[in-house]
Amino acid sequence: MTDSCDILISGGGIAGLTAAAVFGAAGFDVICVDPTPPVTDRDADGSDLRTTAFLQPAHGLLQHCGLWDRLEPHAAPLQIMRIVDAGGDIPEPRVVRDFNAADISDQPFGWNLPNWLLRREMVARLHELPNVDFRPGTGTVSLFTRTAEARVGLSEGTRIRTKLVIAADGRNSPMREAAGIKVQTTRYGQKALAFAVTHPIAHENVSTEIHRSGGPFTLVPLPDWQGQPSSAIVWMERGPRAVDLLNLPEAEFEAAMTERSCGLFGPLKLASRRTIWPIISQSAERLSAQRVALMAEAAHVVPPIGAQGLNMSLGDLRSLLDLAQARPEGLGDAQMLDAYHKARHAEIVLRVKGIDLLNRASMVEARPLRDARAAGLNALYSMPMVRKTLMQMGLGVR
Repeated sequence: MTDSCDILISGGGIAGLTAAAVFGAAGFDVICVDPTPPVTDRDADGSDLRTTAFLQPAHGLLQHCGLWDRLEPHAAPLQIMRIVDAGGDIPEPRVVRDFNAADISDQPFGWNLPNWLLRREMVARLHELPNVDFRPGTGTVSLFTRTAEARVGLSEGTRIRTKLVIAADGRNSPMREAAGIKVQTTRYGQKALAFAVTHPIAHENVSTEIHRSGGPFTLVPLPDWQGQPSSAIVWMERGPRAVDLLNLPEAEFEAAMTERSCGLFGPLKLASRRTIWPIISQSAERLSAQRVALMAEAAHVVPPIGAQGLNMSLGDLRSLLDLAQARPEGLGDAQMLDAYHKARHAEIVLRVKGIDLLNRASMVEARPLRDARAAGLNALYSMPMVRKTLMQMGLGVR
């Protein structure tokens, strides 16, 4: 059986679901597939306990496609990004610097939401769009392209004829591989623990990133959980240490994470199970091939620092949408996809390199290097114009 559509999206993660909503709301006929049905319950096996911070530039895109009204009631605003250097002999703050969104805007830096909840609300939005066909439990298995169209084979035997294939199918993207696009990968020997906590001291909409060694320990605001202030934590460590932490008894783990947090929020208590994720950097050599566009982790992967990952992905999506709407008759043709590569590739390479440097700085073990990191933070913060420029760059504002 052969179906047809304007756009086939391979991948039903946060980026793929957002793309389906955006292109569906713009009037394109969309089929979105993913081999793994989304887990949309916080405590279900396989639920993604990481969180995503949508930075300011994402707000308009989410509003335009009808997602923001669903997400806003569950979102925790991020007003201040606090950087703490705790690289001294003992784990306590020695440099604390606040980057306040009020210095550059009348809005917060962004809004934080749990990934499992994002999937729930995004899937519900897709069901409201008559021109979007979401097929969970179905993957892409083959790709054949020619000048006028692409033909994609699905795991349940259907073939799809489409003008544009959007590969949003992750760091091991089957559509990227089928299109013959190579990637460059950097491995750090790190893993990230992701989980939720409660704490007696309120976060006051401050996202706190604590640097010592092994990688940052980041607390990102969540709405209160069972009457207690709550945060999502991403704890990056060298791989063996991260695995040891994952396997600690709960009481020992809570003591270890409270110490790593420098006690800034009082005793931390687990409010979810612990999950673990590998940390890499990766970028595709090209963002397009015949009738294929790469976006999100199929195009670029970065360590979870500064909320850059998904917001780079939304930059990809905005660019694709602008090009598709400017020339709908040329959807998926060589002119559109060459323009997409040109618009996004240089910025992606720059951001991947920048986040790589930040991650390496956060990992340092030697005391002189940790002292240099603290001095660098002080120097950058003390120059108001540099501080504002860094905040604007972090948001993706030119």
